[in-house]
Amino acid sequence: MAEYFKTYLKTEEHLLKIESDEYAIKAISFVDKIEKQSEFQPEILENAKLQLQSYFEGDLQNFNLKLDPEGTDFQKKVWDLLYKIPYGKTWTYAEMANKLGDPKVIRAAASANGKNPVAIIIPCHRVVGTNGSLTGYAGGLENKRFLLDLENRVANGVMRLF
Repeated sequence: MAEYFKTYLKTEEHLLKIESDEYAIKAISFVDKIEKQSEFQPEILENAKLQLQSYFEGDLQNFNLKLDPEGTDFQKKVWDLLYKIPYGKTWTYAEMANKLGDPKVIRAAASANGKNPVAIIIPCHRVVGTNGSLTGYAGGLENKRFLLDLENRVANGVMRLF
């Protein structure tokens, strides 16, 4: 079994735990506290920290990181689709199900969306309810609102929080 490494990124508003093996990002999650970090930090972790910091500063819209989240084949199919949602845009769960080729998989797609282990980079925060409402988000609805607001401001040229 491959060894996993972890580091943290602290911004003014958020604390993210970033996990990887030597080659790819495995998970990114919002956390409340820093636990022991890995002494060895593979280059992929450092790149992820730099790119996420640029994202939060409004300077990065497309990530360039190798991802390897663990999940079922269906979950990975959903996560691949999530990755295609354009920056500053949202899709509904119904749109996701239709893009997956079967409107009946809406609940399964929503479940896979909720199990996305790579927050922000696989942008599950860009999925909203049919009426545009903010529905569940593993990182908390306040973080979902923050991310959508940030992307909306940047996409519309109303820059910077800092």
